[in-house]
Amino acid sequence: MTIANSRTLDSLDGRIILALDKDPEASALALSRTLGVARNTVHARLARLERSGALRSFSRRLDPAALGYELMAFLSLSISQTRTGSVENGLAAIPEVIEVHATTGDADLMAKVVARGTADLYRITNEILEIDGIERTSTAISILELMPPRYDGLISRLSEQESRPAD
Repeated sequence: MTIANSRTLDSLDGRIILALDKDPEASALALSRTLGVARNTVHARLARLERSGALRSFSRRLDPAALGYELMAFLSLSISQTRTGSVENGLAAIPEVIEVHATTGDADLMAKVVARGTADLYRITNEILEIDGIERTSTAISILELMPPRYDGLISRLSEQESRPAD
């Protein structure tokens, strides 16, 4: 389980991220020219953003449908509280489980799962149920993604704030 670094981003970080969003292949030099900031500052900021986990892996941008996984589902999982480690490890071992969150309410965990179709989802769900510590699941199939994950509005708001002194 990953817990975000407690260091918050500042407006320069936001401007760098927005510029990368527009041109993911931009070099530190190109970013420094675009933003009017020293190349070493941009390079140091990018390194810190990667180290802190603020910038995640490139593969997170990939559409699972491009890999043949056109069905997405959300599984509410009830688990034995004494088996959380085995549950986390078991879920991590299933490639189709692409995201897991600890939640409040009726379910202990919420898992985002991709599948090639309903028969494949059935197989994956049964594989999840075989994990030591999973007591029961409830599945909701996504019919249509109405709004994909988006952060540009939050980043824009951050980048418009007055800059703190550069690192």
